Amino acid sequence: MNQENEKKNISYSDTGVDISMGKKFVESIKNHAKKTFNNNVLTNIGQFGGLFDISSLPFKEPVLVSSTDGVGTKIKVAVAANLHKNIGIDIVSHCVNDIMVQGAHPLFFLDYIGCGKLSHQIMLQLVEGMKDACIESGCALIGGETAEMPDVYKEGEYDLVGTIVGIVDKKNIIDGSKITCDNVLIGLPSNGLHTNGYTLARKIIFDIKKFAPNTKIDELENTIAIELLKPHRSYCKVLKELFDKTQINGIAHITGGGVIENIPRILPLNCSAEINKDTMPVPQIFDLMKTWGPVDESEMYRVFNMGIGLVIVAEKNDSEAILKIAKEFYPEASVIGKIITGNQKTVLN
Repeated sequence: MNQENEKKNISYSDTGVDISMGKKFVESIKNHAKKTFNNNVLTNIGQFGGLFDISSLPFKEPVLVSSTDGVGTKIKVAVAANLHKNIGIDIVSHCVNDIMVQGAHPLFFLDYIGCGKLSHQIMLQLVEGMKDACIESGCALIGGETAEMPDVYKEGEYDLVGTIVGIVDKKNIIDGSKITCDNVLIGLPSNGLHTNGYTLARKIIFDIKKFAPNTKIDELENTIAIELLKPHRSYCKVLKELFDKTQINGIAHITGGGVIENIPRILPLNCSAEINKDTMPVPQIFDLMKTWGPVDESEMYRVFNMGIGLVIVAEKNDSEAILKIAKEFYPEASVIGKIITGNQKTVLN
């Protein structure tokens, strides 16, 4: 027998990809996903595509609204602390907020998980978080993809991306076109960094200050890891109530770019936003990072949400009704500024 014939056959698992483990993972998440299903879901997890029936929904001129996003380098904090459930919550909440600011109601969600080597324990934490967030937002987790790619990700590393589809009646689309000067800005509070600015935050906290994830800081109630891994808030419940009972001219989700970059995205050409910084409930973690860096104040407001997760723009006459409802969910909600004549910028005072 020649040497060529004596060579051992190789398999996919020899390259670091375990098809059997992937199949077991899909089976194990089916029960989580089914808990988010409603009568509109026509398929099960594991089929080639997810089917969602919108024919029975009460919309005269239905418009689908979609968004895709990722969690970013917050995942590195989760990996260092071995705490992953909130990352699953983060991706759903972020995507839900992104479509709801346009007046849409979430319908269904799909995820993509890329990893070096599939960890059953980590993946189940992520799916459990996504399941809980989907239930809270009233949307169905109808499918996804898990890709094991050892040549792309180091062992222990992963990435999480989500896609959401929602629906809104055409007449109820919120696009900022009704915003006028003297409208007021109402801020709904964040509970921390949400899912943005983590590359700068990690540099300050782990590289400059040399803190470990389990370091306890006197000024904070939690360890560094717990503080940084607070889940991105979903504003779904408060927005659904506001849509039903009030008039809103525009909504901005304060994500990457902070209040400086995100509010102008919804402003007409002749308008700017004027914000009173003293009205913003800035969490302690932001003040600490500003000092630890140090980081210039303008940079802080351009990178981080600085305590405001969502900004609602409305007529003065409508602001009282909006605040009354908003405070039932978030007592710190307040008027943080107004719309002025300008050229689509955010002005901080």
